[in-house]
Amino acid sequence: MKRTQFGQGEAAARFGPGFDRTFRTDRTTLGLFFPIEAFDGPRPAMEDQIELAAEAERLGFSALWARDVPLDDPGFGDLGQIYDPFVWLATVAAHTSEIALATGSVILPLHHPVDVAKQAASLDHLSGGRLILGIASGDRPIEYPAYGRNRNERAELFRDALLYLKELLGTSFPTYESERYGRMHGGDLIPKPLHGRLPLLGTGNSGQPLQWLAEQTDGWITYPRPPSQQQRVVGEWHGLSAADAPVKPVAQSLYLDLAGEADAPPQPIHLGYRMGVRHLESLLNTLHGFGVHHVALNLKFSRMDVRDVLEKLSPLARGEPL
Repeated sequence: MKRTQFGQGEAAARFGPGFDRTFRTDRTTLGLFFPIEAFDGPRPAMEDQIELAAEAERLGFSALWARDVPLDDPGFGDLGQIYDPFVWLATVAAHTSEIALATGSVILPLHHPVDVAKQAASLDHLSGGRLILGIASGDRPIEYPAYGRNRNERAELFRDALLYLKELLGTSFPTYESERYGRMHGGDLIPKPLHGRLPLLGTGNSGQPLQWLAEQTDGWITYPRPPSQQQRVVGEWHGLSAADAPVKPVAQSLYLDLAGEADAPPQPIHLGYRMGVRHLESLLNTLHGFGVHHVALNLKFSRMDVRDVLEKLSPLARGEPL
């Protein structure tokens, strides 16, 4: 992991408070995926989510994450938080004041870059600079045909959309030519990001060489893996940057079924663990050593009431030892 602090250099210094709250070099922070609830099957109840979001902020969690799942694909897991991520996070923004609001992730090739840029910059302003924009190429088979897009071209679509998005967000009256998304000339996107730049985090590889993704984005969202594998993968990401460059942070997801006994040992579940809070603390310390800066928890499989889970996790969320 690079020793350079976040925020060094002209570019990194212009990110907003959502980025600063979520990504630190002194510890691995904790966030939560919506819905903040346990549920069976694909569809959550979405009850008390605004209240739980405010409670997560009060308890010290760093970020709230919303997924982009436009359609119900019966053969492919759950529906996330049900609602459009920008509409949902705008609603959450109106009931919170400090916690970061993150997309994990917007399926970039399914949406026009002008619309994504307009929605993202608007939410960034309305939330006081709390948005972190996670982007991905998508993996649900029914989505691309529904949008009239060729799934076999998703890598090219993602690359083109990302470059267009960056021009829209970062350049006044940009000129951009795209066979897939059109021609931008003579107009400008308003508003621009509140603090000059909107942090863009790539997810997985999104069909790209990891080196290209590291050059074009401000951080990386990856998946949970056994610690020895995660160390290698995260080390590869950090190895792509120059030694004197600012750190480009790493976030990962993790399904958690928190055990009632603090010392309950880890037991594997889908993309995560059932374990006690002391073993979670140990895992976070291990991941911090690897260069993982943020872990976004998914409580779908929780056996404990999620309010009790949040309370038990609050010391870790605040960065306090148990």
